[in-house]
Amino acid sequence: MLGLMTLGSTVARAQDYPSAKPIRILTSQSGSGSDIVARIIADRLPASIGQRAVVDNRGIIAPEIAAKALPDGYTVLFYSTPLWVSPLMHDNALWDPVKDFAPVMLAVNAPNILVVHPSLPVKSVKDLLALAKAKPGALNYGSGSAGSSSHLAAELFNSVANVNIVRIPYRGVGPALLGLLGGHVQVMFPSASSALPYMKSGKVRALAVASAKPSALVPGLPTVASAGLVGYEADTPLGVFMPAGAAPRVIERFNQILADALNIADVKKLVTAQGSEVVASTPAEFAATLRSEIARWSKLIKAKGLRED
Repeated sequence: MLGLMTLGSTVARAQDYPSAKPIRILTSQSGSGSDIVARIIADRLPASIGQRAVVDNRGIIAPEIAAKALPDGYTVLFYSTPLWVSPLMHDNALWDPVKDFAPVMLAVNAPNILVVHPSLPVKSVKDLLALAKAKPGALNYGSGSAGSSSHLAAELFNSVANVNIVRIPYRGVGPALLGLLGGHVQVMFPSASSALPYMKSGKVRALAVASAKPSALVPGLPTVASAGLVGYEADTPLGVFMPAGAAPRVIERFNQILADALNIADVKKLVTAQGSEVVASTPAEFAATLRSEIARWSKLIKAKGLRED
């Protein structure tokens, strides 16, 4: 009888969700893609559901906090590639991307952009390949931390193209971009959201978009794959998660809340201005994407012997 009463209470809470308290959105550092998108969405939620959403920047420990939170739907995590890649590169991972989290939505996606310092004498991916092959190990690329999308995109390029552009690690994409602007590195694969301001000002030269298909965010820019690197694809997807054990009804409800917010015209405009594209997937679609992402990056990480910095 007690079990039935508890189950009934849980179902009732799921049906009433979200009404009990503000929703806490955990993200990485302030000013990051996950933080900016979370704030765009959080500003919309009170009007649509009558409940506040509070964005809480916790950097690299955000996933660990989210994994240990009560799975009641009031703690959600907005996070990108490192959530599911970092454990693949670490001997003592603090979370499991599959066991510790319930996928809610692939919210937005930002394609990575292959950019070079303007002084580098290349105007296309083929030019870069020719230079890299003529001078193995002479070129270097800047990236954020190990497992970041800028790191993986560059290592995938090395692998598919069979070249050796040497990594220079930075504490984040921002510092790495400063390294590129200063000429300390020649090549980089930042997300569109990070690269666009410097592309528009002419401070970097964009050679190609790393997505599988051309992106409306960078009209006219060819794909890396079109230079003969068949199968090359590297994006910066932003996922939304709840702690494992969250009720399916709560997950579905928050997915719908997010979809409604992301499909508002001016929200789409704001997201696009940040260099991302709205996806707003279902939980099942995101779960499938997550499995695919883990499988393909796991293969690269093992082949290259990539480890945490």
